[in-house]
Amino acid sequence: MKLQTTLAVLGLLLVGSWAQLPPVPNITLPSCHSPEAQEGAQVALDFINGQHTHGYKYALNQIEDIKVYHKPDGTEVYKMELELLETTCHVLDPTPSALCPVRPKQETAVEADCDVALSKAAGVLSVVAFKCKTETETPDSPCVGCLNLIAFNNTEAAQLIQGSLDNFNRDPNVSAVFALLEVGRLSSQVVAGGPKIRAEYAIIETNCTAIEDGVCVPLNHTVARHGFCHSESVGLTSSVNCNIFLPLIEVVDPNVNASVAPAPPPVLLHAHTAGPGYSPTIHALEHHKLKPLHDPTASGLLSAESAESLEASVVVDVPAAPIVKRDVAPVVVGAQPADAPVAGAIPLVRCPGRVIHF
Repeated sequence: MKLQTTLAVLGLLLVGSWAQLPPVPNITLPSCHSPEAQEGAQVALDFINGQHTHGYKYALNQIEDIKVYHKPDGTEVYKMELELLETTCHVLDPTPSALCPVRPKQETAVEADCDVALSKAAGVLSVVAFKCKTETETPDSPCVGCLNLIAFNNTEAAQLIQGSLDNFNRDPNVSAVFALLEVGRLSSQVVAGGPKIRAEYAIIETNCTAIEDGVCVPLNHTVARHGFCHSESVGLTSSVNCNIFLPLIEVVDPNVNASVAPAPPPVLLHAHTAGPGYSPTIHALEHHKLKPLHDPTASGLLSAESAESLEASVVVDVPAAPIVKRDVAPVVVGAQPADAPVAGAIPLVRCPGRVIHF
């Protein structure tokens, strides 16, 4: 009798302990080709580009994986793995990233592998955290005549930048003097006649109207015009071409138009010699990197695949979900068998998605 009583008590305790466990969310494994994967990738890309305040904009190359966690409160958490590629548009260029050309392999492409956590509430997706690892694309084979990156502090390239910028400022069609803001990319190439040096750099408007005015001070970012220049030299021959952009925030006279909406906050750039985000170590690099980590609330939702500055990462505490590579429709863990066939579906790899560029 005592044994039966003891077993009954243990059974009640066991049931009670299970009842106190938090509910396990359903995990959906959508296809990387699905509309929800495409929507999540676009929201993530726009957010990451918005956080990137130096160098170049990025474009989506591939959705590598997606998992959707359905929480008891009705919200959802998207965990995505994305591969991005550097474009040729500087972050100051107003061209939408979707229209920016991706830098080709022969120019030493730069790729970023990013883990992104997004939250979906009331039908709206927003980025909670991301972590990216940025590196140059490894060429498939040795490339004779390709452009090779050189460090931002290269002496010959610095002379090219200064000389080409002086030539641009002496152009009578330029109404103001521009100063160097940041170096975007430096490269060298073996050509007939000697090595060709190429430089890409951002410039900012100063308070001078002529190069002979003396000491020129860059205007505030919010009212200054910015530009982006391409210059190259072979031997003693050099050329420069600069594209000037409108001010980040247009100046509006409140007496003329008092109904103008408040201007957005200014973009803070890595400055070449001083200013917000300045870091001397960046000049020894050969390419700009995406912000390695953005997780302001320490969400714990990031995996470790894309760790660049961290050696360990906390992973969301949910059971592992089976990956099914032949289902086009999402797989819901706990809602249907993992190997359940989809009627009428064409067998496709669930993930990764298609490669958009290379």
